[in-house]
Amino acid sequence: MRLGINIDHVATLRQARQEKFPDPSDAAKECIAGGADGIVCHLREDRRHIQDYDVKKIKELNARLDLEMAATDEMVRYAIKIKPDMVTLVPEKREEITTEGGLDVVKYSKKLKNVIKKLQDAGIIVSLFIDPVSKQVEESAVLCAKFIEIHTGKYANAKTADKKDLQLKIIGTMVQKARLIGLKINAGHGLDYSNVKQIIKIPGIEELNIGFSVVARSVFVGMKQAVIEMKEAIS
Repeated sequence: MRLGINIDHVATLRQARQEKFPDPSDAAKECIAGGADGIVCHLREDRRHIQDYDVKKIKELNARLDLEMAATDEMVRYAIKIKPDMVTLVPEKREEITTEGGLDVVKYSKKLKNVIKKLQDAGIIVSLFIDPVSKQVEESAVLCAKFIEIHTGKYANAKTADKKDLQLKIIGTMVQKARLIGLKINAGHGLDYSNVKQIIKIPGIEELNIGFSVVARSVFVGMKQAVIEMKEAIS
């Protein structure tokens, strides 16, 4: 199973003081040294953490880059210009602390169809960040996305073992459904060194995208070691 590391919160720390450090591209280098299979970053419309120049510097590292972004005209133009290896389309609210749920691809199907085509015509692989819901999985295939990323937040935030088991069952069922209709599957959100151990037992998930828990761990052991430990956790 591959591991993508989201480095947004390195930029969050920098922006808290409006400094020039820590540099997310330096963090990306350490992630790669620790064995990360790719780098993930979310260029938000309000530029609250990752900045345009961060994406450019990370792209220059020649590591596989998954750019998370909203399906807006501005972001589409930027993605086509910068050409990340993958774009993951996500929902975005200005007031949220972090992404709170999956993209409603059923509701926004018409708009997403045009966005996906533009990105794919530019040679960019498109993934849709969705909740583990049957209609969302089905519509993702209709829209001809190559990948989906299953939102694992409800599993990660479940307070009891029974609720966690239920969410695992739902995720597992949706992963198998996605495979059967030709989608490739990534997963992420809220995963850490402990709760990831159940997710990796689900067959069919190709990559986990993990950010906050790795960045938090890096405060104590360094980014490279934090990534090494996560790679061990998912092995």
